[in-house]
Amino acid sequence: MDGAVLAEPIMERLRKRNPAYNETAYLFLLAALHFTIERAGEARHITGRELAEGCRDLAMERFGLMARSVLEFWGIRSTRDLGEIVFALVECGVLVKQEGDCVHDFEDVFCFCDAFESNYPWCAPRELQT
Repeated sequence: MDGAVLAEPIMERLRKRNPAYNETAYLFLLAALHFTIERAGEARHITGRELAEGCRDLAMERFGLMARSVLEFWGIRSTRDLGEIVFALVECGVLVKQEGDCVHDFEDVFCFCDAFESNYPWCAPRELQT
């Protein structure tokens, strides 16, 4: 992901608004939004739950077993953090929300420990064919 995706004035506002998140977290969330819309098969409103699940799935696809560590390095430790990032992007005019959308839509969508560790989709090795 190229840091030039968000103009420097916007990135500066995001850094000042919430320095807990690495700027790559914002870029990842935008990539996850695109991933989630593509997976939906149509351009439409994506709910907080759908986006949180899309972030989880994209992180697992891109980073595998390191997904939780990568997200935590960027400051993302829960689905609530994803909501904070979304609404920071809304405040900067990068994303728009629908009436009724709120940061609480992202609370407790899934547990990071469960998603990235306990319930990690381990693949069984393929049996050797003779």
